[in-house]
Amino acid sequence: MIERIWSGGSLLYLALLPFSWLYGLLSWLIRLSYRCGLRKSWRAPVPVVVVGNLTAGGNGKTPMVIWLVEHLQQRGYRVGVVSRGYGGKSAVYPLVLNQNTSTREAGDEPVLIYQRTGAPVAIAPKRAEAVQALLQQQPLDAIITDDGLQHYALQRDFELVVIDGVRRFGNGWWLPAGPMRERAARLGSVDACVANGGVAQAGEIAMRLQARDAVNLLSGERRAAAELPRVVAMAGIGHPPRFFATLEKLNVEVVQEVAFADHQEYQQPQLTGLVTAEQTLLMTEKDAVKCRAFAQPNWWYLPVDAVLPSAQAEQLLQDIESLLTK
Repeated sequence: MIERIWSGGSLLYLALLPFSWLYGLLSWLIRLSYRCGLRKSWRAPVPVVVVGNLTAGGNGKTPMVIWLVEHLQQRGYRVGVVSRGYGGKSAVYPLVLNQNTSTREAGDEPVLIYQRTGAPVAIAPKRAEAVQALLQQQPLDAIITDDGLQHYALQRDFELVVIDGVRRFGNGWWLPAGPMRERAARLGSVDACVANGGVAQAGEIAMRLQARDAVNLLSGERRAAAELPRVVAMAGIGHPPRFFATLEKLNVEVVQEVAFADHQEYQQPQLTGLVTAEQTLLMTEKDAVKCRAFAQPNWWYLPVDAVLPSAQAEQLLQDIESLLTK
């Protein structure tokens, strides 16, 4: 229902407009308070790159963070990542992730980024504390913050916004009547815009998600997703239809699609009941990091990589690299 409201397919958004106006007013006042110096923001001793979005829901932000971390690592830079750790419930903040950190503590996206990139990752509601925790442990050349475009308590040197290239900005209203955290005019002040899917508009960098081979959660075996028999597809991400559409493009034999809420916490009986012994449970990598401890032999996940046009990707990296070499 909320997707239908946000997309402009329902007039129910009219009932939510007063709350949206209040949300927009509060957002504007918060940003103004930092501009006027009424609230203090903190500047890190190393460049900070924010990868964020203007809308709620899945935009492909995490694959973009992973892409950026991996490409800067390939150029020899030491990169750390900080996050709010949404969905996690750590007993202490800031929390620096290690191999034993669970998604229950840190949230699914920070654990995914840590496992995929090997970069140091820290979470905290106050992202400045997460940055400080990383810098106390090791020297770094840059910090990438996963989300946090609206977290003005942390100063930033580069802002990159990821846009859902298909859904764009929905009906254009602030939460909760629409999907907007900030209005689209905010794009005029950011350093780069990346459009995930759809058609990139003028000034935007096109991005697509490219699937790898599916990976078995228990054995680590890799196999083309189309070879998996009788797939039950599940996704607990911001926009599950994107995952299901990917499987369709890969010609995967999907017998059932199951969508969960973003950041869903799973229990073994909940998932074992979705498939029979002859079927395959295929999930996103973001879901997989929460399920490894109780995975079954017929559970697989599908990793995806962000892919950008080479010329635009190189220019983006050069723009960020210019901050690191000052």
